[in-house]
Parts: sequence; structure tokens; C-alpha cells
Amino acid sequence: MWQPKTLLLAVTALICVLACTVAGDRTGMPLVTAITKDAATSLYTAPLMSGNPLVLDLSGPIIWSTCPTGHSTLDCNNVDCMRAHRFHPPNCPHTGFGKPDDDDPYRCKCTAHPHNPVSGDTTSGDVTRSELSANATDGKNPLGPVSFTAVTSCAPDSLLANLPAGAVGVAGLARSGLSFPGQVAGKQGVSSSFALCLPSRGTGVAMFGGGTLFLNQVGWPFNTTTLVSYTPLRTYKESPGYFMSANRGILVNRAQQVPLPMDAPLTIGLSSTVPYTEVRPDVYRPFIKAWDQAMVWTAKVAPPPGVPFELCYPSSKLSLTRFGYFVPDVTLLLDGGAGWTLRGGNTMMWVDGGNLACFAFAEMKEGNTGYGGHEAPAMVIGTLQMEDNVVVFDQENLRLGFTGILTGRGFSCSNFNFTVPA
Repeated sequence: MWQPKTLLLAVTALICVLACTVAGDRTGMPLVTAITKDAATSLYTAPLMSGNPLVLDLSGPIIWSTCPTGHSTLDCNNVDCMRAHRFHPPNCPHTGFGKPDDDDPYRCKCTAHPHNPVSGDTTSGDVTRSELSANATDGKNPLGPVSFTAVTSCAPDSLLANLPAGAVGVAGLARSGLSFPGQVAGKQGVSSSFALCLPSRGTGVAMFGGGTLFLNQVGWPFNTTTLVSYTPLRTYKESPGYFMSANRGILVNRAQQVPLPMDAPLTIGLSSTVPYTEVRPDVYRPFIKAWDQAMVWTAKVAPPPGVPFELCYPSSKLSLTRFGYFVPDVTLLLDGGAGWTLRGGNTMMWVDGGNLACFAFAEMKEGNTGYGGHEAPAMVIGTLQMEDNVVVFDQENLRLGFTGILTGRGFSCSNFNFTVPA
């Protein structure tokens, strides 16, 4: 005879079993993946689609790839179809949720609008489900592979133009439920935050789902979380990307305040597909002038044709330190009291075969249309400025974090230990 207490326990256990079954296979652990910098394009990829590389795009709200013939397609009334249409690529009008099924005239097949962040091209493609994979991690090592089914969009081979050889698509990392971090959070039952450590050379690391990221050096793991400073995560227009504000200004050499226009809000975006920082013209001119005035000990030379930078120097005339070239620092005075100081390793780019080192901040083109027709933010931080930094995109707590360049502490983004423990 079932006693009330026994019956209650049995029902509770049954509910738990059913809940776990509905939720799918959740490890409850963050996922980790290696990041590779492509030498030809300077883009970053991770082997997330059955071991095939996807380009990492901080502004992309969805995951897209080429698809095999005969792939399945979601219905237009599926909730994930509606989520796929929450954001639209630049200059892409809303064209409905789908198209008629050739085999079933009463069925509407869901479509999305995959976007190539390099070429700027956008197309229409079926919304389907694909197998993605990474490794569970304790933050110190990968602990074993985890595969899960994710909502993705199909795209024609032509949309792969200008992407690294071998890449099969793009992993959107933006603030969206259908981005890669958004779907990891839902499948794994982990935090909707992730950390990127983009390598200047070798292999970097990305960890999705929160937790503490360790880098390994001379046999001992170093907790990078202790170095992270945070600033509030901001929104900008209709963009699903990541933004912060530096309304307290910009410093050169940690002392000289850049005399910026009073009416210029310093909203700053971050991009994983732009190789250097682009600066809006009204901010660029006083900023570049202040840095030029501080850089008095080495004579500048004219940049080679086609180089987008204004201030270049013979690399042989510049001294090297643990933080890169010995040049004036740039400090972004961020909301919340944090300051992100960029040293020479994150501000100077080799050009002309390494003979020149140029201050890697370029003037943004007038009429930038990447923000829904709105005026572009004051800056878009590029990948050079993020290399060998741990950058934390914490959607859970609406904040962005950064460590500053790690090389000054004897580490780099290539120091994650990808060895699986015995």
C-alpha cells in the first residue's frame, strides 16, 4: 500500500525523470573549443560543426552553413522560426517567415537571412537543424566531446566568399537565442556568457557557459578571472552585437585626455571580423592627433599605398617590451569606473613585411550603413585590439569584461591546456 509520503517521493522522482528527458542531454558544464587565426584572411574559426570550422562573428545572431541535399526544414509557425527573424542583417528588408513547400502546398517552409560579415552579402536559406559539437570543460582542460542539435540556417556555397579556406559557414555569437552561446546555454543548462581569448599566433580558446578560464604556463594553471575588469553591457540601435560606453573619455599615455567633441557619445562596439579598430571621423581626428603628439621619440614615415593607417614607423626604431612595442598607451575610460588600457601589442600592426609598425586605428568610412542606417558608434574595436586578452561577454549579468594584454604576465591565449586528463 502506497503511503502518502512514499507516493509523493515517487511522483517527484517521475517528474524529475520526465523533465530531464524533455530537456535532453545536459552536462551542466561549460563548453570549450580551440580558436585558429587564418593567415590569409585574419579571421578566426572554431571547429564547431562536426569538426569543420565556422567563422566567429560577434555581430551574427544565427549560425549558418552550407547544407546537404535533402535536409529537413522547420515550419514557419515554429517558435524557432520566429526567433530567427528577430534580427535582420544590414539593408535586408523583412520578407516574411518562409516560402511554400514544393512537396506540400499547404506547408510553409521557414527561411532565414544568413549574412557574410566580410563581403556584406546576404541571402535567403532554409532554417534547419544541424549537429554541433565542442568539449565539456572544468576551465582547465577539455573533459570530453559534447554534441547537440542546434537550429541553423542553410546558405549557398557562394556565401562563403572571402571566408577562410575550409570554413563551412559562420557561428553567430551575438545576443540572440539562436546564436552559438545562446543555444549552448539552452542545451547545456549553463550561463548565457562566454569568454574569448583570440590568439596573435598559435591556437586560442573560447569557453561558453560561464565558469573560470585557466591558462597553463610552466605546468601550473593560472586563473584569468582574477584579472577581469567589467563595464556595463550596452545596446546600440537594433544591432544584436556587443557595445560598451566610454563616456568618461579616452586617455593617451594614461594622462593626456583626448579633446573630443562635447556632443559625441562614446559608444564602442566589438567585432571579431574587423582586423583593427575603426573610429568615427569626429572622434578619429582629435584621437589620432593626441597620440601623434605623444609619440615624439621616433620619426614617422608615410604608409605604403593601400594601408589604411595614418601613423607608421620603422619597426627597427621601436623598442620591444613584454607588452609589445614601447609606444604611448591608449586607455578607454569605461562606464562603471573600469579602464581598458591598450598597450603596444594591441595597438601596433606590422605592415610592409614587418618593416613598418603602424598605429592600427583607422578612420571609419563616412555613411557607414552597418547599423540599420543609423550613425555608427564612436569606435568598433577590432581583433588586433582583443588579441591575447581574455574578453568576457556576460549576458547573464549584462556586462563586458577584459583582462588587458596577457603577455606582460608571461601568458598568451595559446596557453590553454587542450590535453584531456587521463
